Amino acid sequence: MEMLTGIDIKKTNHSRLDEVDFDHLEFGKYIADHMLVCDYYEGEWHEPKIVPFANLSLRPDTLALHYGQTVFEGMKAFRMEDGRVNIFRLDKHHDRFNRSLYRMCMPDMPEEIFKEGLKQLVKLDSNWVPKQEGGSLYLRPFMYASEARLGVKPADEYRFIIFTSPVQSVFAKPIKVKVETEYIRAARGGTGFAKCGGNYGGGFLPTQRAKEQGYDQVLWTKDNRFIEESGMMNAMFVINNTLITPPLSDSILDGVTRDSLLTLAEDNGIQTDERAVSIDELKAAFIDDTITEAFGAGTAAVVAPIERIGIDGTDYVLPPYHEQSVQNILKQKLHRLRTGLDADRYKWNTVI
Repeated sequence: MEMLTGIDIKKTNHSRLDEVDFDHLEFGKYIADHMLVCDYYEGEWHEPKIVPFANLSLRPDTLALHYGQTVFEGMKAFRMEDGRVNIFRLDKHHDRFNRSLYRMCMPDMPEEIFKEGLKQLVKLDSNWVPKQEGGSLYLRPFMYASEARLGVKPADEYRFIIFTSPVQSVFAKPIKVKVETEYIRAARGGTGFAKCGGNYGGGFLPTQRAKEQGYDQVLWTKDNRFIEESGMMNAMFVINNTLITPPLSDSILDGVTRDSLLTLAEDNGIQTDERAVSIDELKAAFIDDTITEAFGAGTAAVVAPIERIGIDGTDYVLPPYHEQSVQNILKQKLHRLRTGLDADRYKWNTVI
């Protein structure tokens, strides 16, 4: 594809904006008016376009439906204090998207299509960005193998789409998690670090079983010994006044919120440590009263306080979440940066 000079836009004749109850948003319930679509075939990406949000038409032999070549990103745009809209950490999300695509043997997404596409789409549907506190516009770029034919092989044709959805943060209340030692989310050398569809589908059964036992999510483990992630979020603990999180690997997602919180912590005098956290260490920290916080970190939740951790049939209770909790301090600093209340010293914001 030649250098992108503009995106063809076809506006909807029937906006659904008046159907949205912005005071009672549910994650994923409402979808904004438009979507970006771009196709890859004959070895190159073709011109993107923005069209009214609509159903897709797929043949039953579309390769993505059979062999799992599908990758997505989860991002957010925020209403700033001055009324403008900010897309958060556009560069890092684009980089992670391409790393996921590489692992799934899919073509890179050109920077100009990804970034300009998001900016134009969010600008067009800017009225869908909530003004309510805690609200944001969730951005879902994704790509799937659109070639229609049978055969176990990487596809030769792909479709890239971006759509958006006004949301509130999920897991606003403290959650209960169970340390999972029977099922695993990802194996070494696998696709755990990639945001591909199969990583999530495989987690449904153990999560469902945990919910039947009274928990909200699971804490995935490696080798039945070390903590990896919390459901669909990175896991973080405050032990002996240190913010600890498992190190990145090929079985842990490189979370953008994780990276943002660690950066803010280090720059605000909070000690951090990226290292393995064993189940035995967690037990000992509860027995010794040295663990003061545990929480998940992710785009959808931002920060999800954990109030209880189930380990080998025993529930261990965390101290109550409060304003001076490390997670709350970092969450508020992140909020102030994304909404323009604090200076963007990291150049994380793309203001449109």
